[in-house]
Amino acid sequence: MNLVVSLITLLGAFAVRATTLSTESLHDFAMAIHGLMLGSLVGALLAPGVLRRFSERGFERVLALLLLFVAAVLIAEAYFPAIPIGFADPESWAGLGVGIALGAVIGAIAALMGVAGGEFLIPTLILVFGANAATAGTASLAISVVAVTAGLLRYRAMKMLPSRGELRRIALPMGFASVAGTIPGAVLAAQAPDTTLKLILGAILIAAATKTLLHQPARS
Repeated sequence: MNLVVSLITLLGAFAVRATTLSTESLHDFAMAIHGLMLGSLVGALLAPGVLRRFSERGFERVLALLLLFVAAVLIAEAYFPAIPIGFADPESWAGLGVGIALGAVIGAIAALMGVAGGEFLIPTLILVFGANAATAGTASLAISVVAVTAGLLRYRAMKMLPSRGELRRIALPMGFASVAGTIPGAVLAAQAPDTTLKLILGAILIAAATKTLLHQPARS
């Protein structure tokens, strides 16, 4: 059910952003985006079985620390633009390879945590490939749509999708409500300076890391 709601939200958010932001800038990052898409698919399909061998609590702590590190780099780069970023060429074959490698890690984390992966996709596009925050946000939506769709097809093959009645009663209302919530964000992304967007993203990552650190595992 969560994946269905996520897909509706992602598609709606991408459509909204397409009306407020130009998607032409995505062409400059085509190789990187394709690499991240392919890597995310591979990671989501193959890595969860390996990652489950590790302690869930230990993995959550490592994930939270990684989120805090990425947030710190984003905030520092917003205040000190001289910090070098974008070391991988997003239009080269090398960029494709880097995208596949990083996408596999992000896809594995997303599959294990049950999220779309935008928490890492956006910072990766900014810090590794040099995209601005608005372009990175739009690209992450496109990448996540592919990964979530693949996940849904996998669940369909396993006959684990919700019934049509559940989709109508729960998934569609929740999905459309979430799409409505993306409109203010799309407007902000179109009008706010890149520095402001990086600071907002950094704050969101800090909040996500804090929530992960404070999460208490269920007791059996």
